[in-house]
Amino acid sequence: MTRTEEFLTALDEGMLEYFREIADELVGRFGMSRAEAVARINATYEGADIAPCPDLMCHEEPDCWAYGLYFQPKEGWVPHSGSTEDLSQWDTRPAPPKSSHVWTLTE
Repeated sequence: MTRTEEFLTALDEGMLEYFREIADELVGRFGMSRAEAVARINATYEGADIAPCPDLMCHEEPDCWAYGLYFQPKEGWVPHSGSTEDLSQWDTRPAPPKSSHVWTLTE
């Protein structure tokens, strides 16, 4: 388990790839920069005790976690890639402040 320059939690190679896939989903689905995607992940998972792959997180596809990092929950749930409702009706979470240490990549 090691910490990388991009993510602020120790991850094995499998989980590092998984976290990068979550970042890919945030970039591809929601049009944010890679730096913002990584900052959102860091803000949520910094210092978390993530088990080696396959961690319990892996029971969901990376897009599941991406939606949760992007949208504010309503009544305890967030939309997902199979949602058929209008996503513009959902509030989004603000990005972490640019001055925060969770921004490990430059835009």
